[in-house]
Amino acid sequence: MGMPAKWASGRNGDLGGWKWAIAVSLGIMLLHSLSILLFTRGFLLTRSELSQYSQCNDVADSPCFPPPPDQNANGSCWTKPAVDRLVIIVLDALRFDFVAPSAFFAEKKPWMDKLQAIHKFASQNQSTAGIFKAIADPPTTSLQRLKGLTTGGLPTFIDVGNSFGAPAIVEDNLIHQLVQNGKRVVMMGDDTWLQLFPHHFVRSYPFPSFNVKDLDTVDNGCIMNLFPTLYEEDWDVLIAHFLGVDHAGHIFGVDSTPMIQKLEQYNEIIEKVVSVLESQSGPGGLHENTMLLVMGDHGQTINGDHGGGAAEEVETAIFALSLKKPPLPPPAAADSSSCKLDMHGRRICINSIPQLDFAATVSALLGLPFPFGSIGRVNSQLFSLAGGTLNQEKSTTGDDSSPLEVENWMQYYVNVLCINSWQVKKYIDVYSSLSLIGFSEKDLLHVSKLYAEAQELWSSTSKNFSLDKSHKAFAPLPVVKQQLDAYSKFLGSVAALARSNWTEFNLKLMGLGFFIMLSSLYLHLFLIRRLDKQCGLQSCLSRYSREFFGVTFACILVLIRACSFLSNSFILEEGRVASFLLATIAIYQLRCAIAKKIMLLEALGLCLLVPMLRISIELGQLKQAVNSLFLKVDPSRTLGIDNDSQLWMYVAEVLPISALIMVACLLYKSTASCSSQGILKYVVAVTLCNYMLIPLHWASDSSLFSLPPFLEGIKGNIIPRVTYAAGLLQLSLLAISQLVVRERAQNLEECTVAKVLALLSAWSSTIIILSGKQGPLVALASSIGGWCLTRLMALEQDTRSESSRSSLSYVLPVTQWSLLAVCMFFSTGHWCAFDGLRYAAAFIGFDEFNLFRQAILLAIDTFGFSHILPIFGLPLLVAFCYPQRQNKQVFSMRLCQVYLIYGFITAVPVTFTMLCVTIHRRHLMVWGLFAPKFVFDIVGLLLGDLLIFLSALYYNA
Repeated sequence: MGMPAKWASGRNGDLGGWKWAIAVSLGIMLLHSLSILLFTRGFLLTRSELSQYSQCNDVADSPCFPPPPDQNANGSCWTKPAVDRLVIIVLDALRFDFVAPSAFFAEKKPWMDKLQAIHKFASQNQSTAGIFKAIADPPTTSLQRLKGLTTGGLPTFIDVGNSFGAPAIVEDNLIHQLVQNGKRVVMMGDDTWLQLFPHHFVRSYPFPSFNVKDLDTVDNGCIMNLFPTLYEEDWDVLIAHFLGVDHAGHIFGVDSTPMIQKLEQYNEIIEKVVSVLESQSGPGGLHENTMLLVMGDHGQTINGDHGGGAAEEVETAIFALSLKKPPLPPPAAADSSSCKLDMHGRRICINSIPQLDFAATVSALLGLPFPFGSIGRVNSQLFSLAGGTLNQEKSTTGDDSSPLEVENWMQYYVNVLCINSWQVKKYIDVYSSLSLIGFSEKDLLHVSKLYAEAQELWSSTSKNFSLDKSHKAFAPLPVVKQQLDAYSKFLGSVAALARSNWTEFNLKLMGLGFFIMLSSLYLHLFLIRRLDKQCGLQSCLSRYSREFFGVTFACILVLIRACSFLSNSFILEEGRVASFLLATIAIYQLRCAIAKKIMLLEALGLCLLVPMLRISIELGQLKQAVNSLFLKVDPSRTLGIDNDSQLWMYVAEVLPISALIMVACLLYKSTASCSSQGILKYVVAVTLCNYMLIPLHWASDSSLFSLPPFLEGIKGNIIPRVTYAAGLLQLSLLAISQLVVRERAQNLEECTVAKVLALLSAWSSTIIILSGKQGPLVALASSIGGWCLTRLMALEQDTRSESSRSSLSYVLPVTQWSLLAVCMFFSTGHWCAFDGLRYAAAFIGFDEFNLFRQAILLAIDTFGFSHILPIFGLPLLVAFCYPQRQNKQVFSMRLCQVYLIYGFITAVPVTFTMLCVTIHRRHLMVWGLFAPKFVFDIVGLLLGDLLIFLSALYYNA
């Protein structure tokens, strides 16, 4: 990309240069947008969350047979219930090789064959018990897996819908269907269940799950409540979620003594639970028709990690045991079974089941409507363990199985799959019509064709089906198997389509987006050097050794910060890292100031400011650590001050007002020193008036101050709305002044300073009022930091004129400016997670919700001190750097270079973030940490590009 020849010649050259600068900023913004769009399409997989719920009477609209009318009184809804009660024991992070006998693996490991109780029950009760390899869909984190197990869907990073910002599941799910249909649910163990389902349990015994060093508290709590509950009648579904294996893996790893001890403990628990259930499983007993499920939510690696998509992480296990003995061995699909002898010579068969099928299968067993968003299939093997009891009333116990009864069961299962397929097709149709992120027309046509073929076969054979036990009409067994294959093919195709759209990363798009981002970095460097060469500035090491040292120092710091994003620990410590790097430069400059005996006050001031920023960052981390509850805690308690201290209460009220007065004085003094008059002076005057209104707004909500009677009417939303309106008016005046007013001042530095002060003042009132009482303190710190950085530019000066300098002298100051902006983001109590947003700021001045308005206010609060003010204030580095009057062309070139350097420094960490999420896309923390960091970085980059573009339009006089 070349430079127009008219850049360096006359007034036309200046206009042409700024047109070129505007085009460059717009081009880089579009390049970044394209890069992020492609990368995001490959990484941030999305699924719209629908609000529809399945109802019992919906099945009447299906082409399938509903349950017989005489079964409706027994809790039947979409299918005839096969079990009355369900006990679900979740063993968190249960690896498949914890459950399966060691004979199924090439090498025996120390942790294998510890759950002998499961092996014994599976071999003794082959018609009613079975071991399954359960295949989970990544991400394999507990919260996402529990969501997938209960909804029957595929959770992704962005669930667009009502659950935004809330952990509770609001889309249709298995627990909701249980409660809606009169089933009583009892939960004990991991408190994640209460986060997901806060009002669904008749009783709950939650225990905190965050302390991974504690192997026993949650497990002991489950044991204490589990066995007494098994003897009680006031529940239909019991959920016990144990965490010991997961915690033992995280701390000690799989191959460890604590892990083996936990598995042996679980073996005793399972054996005792089965003993209790069997003791009451006789006719009329409490557990006559109870089913036990012992299952994992995901697996874990040898090191105890999980969250990704490795085989060790996605392979877990399910052990199912039905207490009611069926009259015949249920027909299971033998082609998916693998049978071997365990260490005691017992024959054990293992089938496979996707976790996606869990919600639909359990719903069919309990006779519930399938969750509306479920795309799983009713698994034949798991369903048959209890499904074989459906026809028990038609045979006497002990009868040999007959082909007639096998066909009868298979016809019933075909009807279940008919309902299953109808529900999935209904969901796909509704999703595609309502979601902005639907399936392609080609994919929809394919699945519709498969469903039509299955339904056509159903229509031709359903006349031979009879679910009524008084009739003996059956379809031929080959026809039934053909119907099973048709429905299975349709359901498998939908699941594959959903996985390809919602859980598979597109590495080609991610790679293309990353390559374009790298190209944008090269473009930044090329344009910066091109500007130097255009004016005949040829930097060399011998002539500019000091500048090269500063550039090298700055590059090292930028790379240190960028490379730190490759570690999840350093992402959590990003604010502290930025303050440390800023302090490093400040100490270096203090040394230079002492050596040169100039700018000592500024260097010392910056060194003192950084610790204050670090304290505010620590407070922000404290809020994060307690899940933002710090905002509701009395600050005096946090600082160890007596709550009854009136002095502290007055200090907390007066300090922000004092800081605001200081900011107003600094603004007034800076404006008074500028000779520029006109609209810019009026803009600053309006800001000073707003600064007087903001304390009145705080006083109206304070318990310490009472407003005079004539000011009582300003309470509420009036002052914030006046502030917003004044800010819009100020920005409009500045835009008009750029279009119709021609500045005649000959001093470019003074003219630029006046423009910067006017623009910053126009934004400052809104940003301060949205930030609350911390706003003036942060604004004061920003002002002091900016003043120190602009003054410390003199440390790099020597006797050379500005026209003989290259852009290298700006690299270190711009790096400092960028680090200060990062510190401001964390100092205001934000962090790179969705719970790091201050949602209350979006409602300052308004009580009613408006998405567009609230989004704008939230964005201003989030990025005000870290993006808006720093980028619009960046020209101060050029204006204050060299007080002598500069050539207009050189000044414009310098301003353009400074923005290009700032854009480059901002884009480098984003590039490393993209590399980070690519490498860690299957990491345990990808959805909880890396993906939110990526979202915040790309939003910040695009916002920065937009602000740079607006700056190019504004500072083009």
